[in-house]
Order: sequence, then structure tokens, then C-alpha cells
Amino acid sequence: MTGKERVLLALNHKEPDRIPIQDSPWSATIKRWRKEGLPEDADVSEYFGFEFAFFGADCTPRFPVKTIEKNEKFIVQTTPQGGVRKNFLDYTTTPEIIDYPIKTKDDWKEIKKRLNPDFTRVDWVSALAGYHKAQDEGKFICYGGGYGYDILQGYMKTEQLLITMIEDPEWVKEMIMTLAELNLIMMEFMMKNGFTFDGAFFYNDMGYRNGPLFSPDTYLKTHYQADKMVYGFCHSKGMKVLLHSCGNVKELIPMLIDAGLDCLQPLEVKAGMDLIELKGKYGDKLSFMGGIDTRLMSDPDKTKIENEIKTKFEVAKKNGGYIYHSDHSIPNIVSFSDYCYVMELVKKYGVYEHPEITETAEPEKIEVMEEKVVEQKKKRFGFGKKKEPAQQVEKPPEEKKKSIFGKREKPGSVPAPAKQEEKKEEKTEKKSMFGFLKGKKK
Repeated sequence: MTGKERVLLALNHKEPDRIPIQDSPWSATIKRWRKEGLPEDADVSEYFGFEFAFFGADCTPRFPVKTIEKNEKFIVQTTPQGGVRKNFLDYTTTPEIIDYPIKTKDDWKEIKKRLNPDFTRVDWVSALAGYHKAQDEGKFICYGGGYGYDILQGYMKTEQLLITMIEDPEWVKEMIMTLAELNLIMMEFMMKNGFTFDGAFFYNDMGYRNGPLFSPDTYLKTHYQADKMVYGFCHSKGMKVLLHSCGNVKELIPMLIDAGLDCLQPLEVKAGMDLIELKGKYGDKLSFMGGIDTRLMSDPDKTKIENEIKTKFEVAKKNGGYIYHSDHSIPNIVSFSDYCYVMELVKKYGVYEHPEITETAEPEKIEVMEEKVVEQKKKRFGFGKKKEPAQQVEKPPEEKKKSIFGKREKPGSVPAPAKQEEKKEEKTEKKSMFGFLKGKKK
């Protein structure tokens, strides 16, 4: 059974051969692991058998990134959104935002002018190469992006944004809809130029330790229309929709389900997101990904992490609907041997006795009114014609490294380099949990 088949069965609330797996170690964690036994040239995703692959478009205003200050500990840079941020030099965490590009509606109008669909928003050469590799490996392939509150924090100071959501929800809704429409246009543009997506993975942190950062009513006024549009569009293309939202977002779950969400991730334990509780309450309507407490992974008492995985898996995996992931990401306090043991436990307790047959996703017959908006913008910017996908060049198969889940064959083809229409003036480093997201830690 391939990763794609495994994930699709789980998201359709059926039981595969075992629980699908995916995780997000920090770059600093991987650096530590290489000193402790992870082969220097090993890809972490392949080594541990992760089953997702993520590809997306740059949906920022694409301001040039410049280094303003750099010392032995910190680095201060301008951002693609037009702001200024400070981060640690040797590892990525949630950055300190020093300056924000949107302080008034006039600022937004100037930003909005730069948020038009464009061929160069995708790094076609590396993205298509990675896509064909992931496809040959049988991975579940996602479009990755974001457009909600969490993205707007890169444009507007958090306090100002939250106040504006109350005082002028229509403005916030306009910003969110603009970013959502850009994501949809670029997603479909990629699909017409060589990509086939099994799902879409969006990120939008809407919670903190004690609950949502804004009320369910505010969510309805600012986010719901965009989510309904995006989720419906994805479903009409046969794609599943997964959402990364940190913190405690329990109060928002009914509305997310109504909007069409298929799977919620990462279920932060320290924020009160109890996997067993959520499975019992929403398991027939929503799948879950995550919920395994990373704090227990480095505990010297290994019975704690074993009990965590065994107990939660027994409930979460019943009737499908669950994908393994940590409850956020793997910090560098978790050693290589610690994590190898976690993977052994995931394999041990994640097996199903009577797996169901494999399947592929079928497009749901859904009418999406908001697609008209997207179609109008596509015509306006000349994205109406379908292009032929990049050709593939056959290469002789080679044997890959052994995975913790067994040996796999290296794919025998990679795409011929796709031509880019213009060269970007400056490339920004993509730091993320999944390879397309900004680096963050809670």
C-alpha cells in the first residue's frame, strides 16, 4: 500500500494497513540528529518514511528580502510581505516582527496591487522535480498555502489586527478573500501545468493555550466565506483539505466542519486539544492529524511516550480518520535515538488487523458559487489556457537507503527542467514545518 492510498483511506474514515505518518522536525533538530547517527546525506522524510509531499506558490507581494543587521546570535531582515523581522541566526522560531507594512487601508491598497497571479510565483524547475519524485514514491501530494489570520500577522501588528477584526470585519474579510483567491488561481494554474494534487494543506493559527484568539462570531464574519470557497473548490477537484491551526481551536471546529474541512492538525496537547476527546465528539465528521505530546518524547522514562502512543492510537485509529504527527513539531531536545524509538512505537501500535481495500479520491460533485470569482480573475490575468506538463526523462533505477519502514526503490524518472519566464531578483529562504511554510514554534 502506498502512502497516498494509506492517507486517502484514513481521510475517508476507512482502515488502511497501518496509520499514515508525517512529522515536522526543526532544522536544528535535524542538525543534532546528524551528529547522533542520522546519515549526513539522508533525507529525513525518506529515512523515517513520511508519506506527504508539499508544493505551493509564493503568494506574497514579493518584496526583496534584505539583511539589515547580523551578529553571532541574531539576524534582522526585511520580509517578502514588506515588513522587518528578527530571528535567531542558527535556528528558526517564531520571529520578532519589528515593523509591519500595513498600518492603514491605503497601505493595504498598495500591497494589494502586488498580489496578482503570475507564472514566476512557482519555482517550476525544483518544484516539478520534487513533484515527480514524490509521485513515483507514492506519496500523498498536497498544495500548501495560507490566507487567513495567521498570514495577515505578517502584514499587520497582532493587536491592531485583532482590533480591526472587531471594528472593521469587512476589511479583514477583503484581505483574506484576496489572498484566498490568489491561492486558488495559482493552485489551478499549477494543476494545468504538470501538478496533480491529492489534497490541500493550509495553515492558519487561530488559537492560543486557552482558546481561540477571536470568537466564533468573528470567524464567521472574517474567515468563513473564504474557507467555504477554498474548501469547496478543492473538493470539486477531488482533493482533501487539511488545516494546520495551533492552539486551542475547539470552539471553531463546528464551523470548520460546516465549511468543509476534512482534517485538523496538529492538536496541541499543552493547549488542551485532547485527541481522544475530539475523536469521540467529531470523529464521524472530521479526521485528525497529530496530538502526540512531544514533551514526552525526550522523557527518560520511556513508558510515558509508549503509553501516550498506545492509548491514543487505540481510540484514534478506530474506523480510520487518523494520521500520526507530533502535536506540533519536533524540537531539538528530542535526540535521534528518542525519535527512532517513537517511530518504532508508531509502527508497532499503528497496525490494523483487517485493512480495507485501497482507493483513490473521486471528485465530489459540488457546485461552488465562489468559483465564478476565481474564473473571472483567471481570464483577467490570462490563465485560461491549459499547458502541457513538463516531459520526463527516464533514468536507470538506483537503490535507495533503507527506511525504518523497509527498503524502497528510487524513482526512475525526473522532469526535464521547465523554463522560467523571468529570473527572480532575489530568492528568499523557505523555512517551514513542511517545506513551504514559514518557520514557527509555539
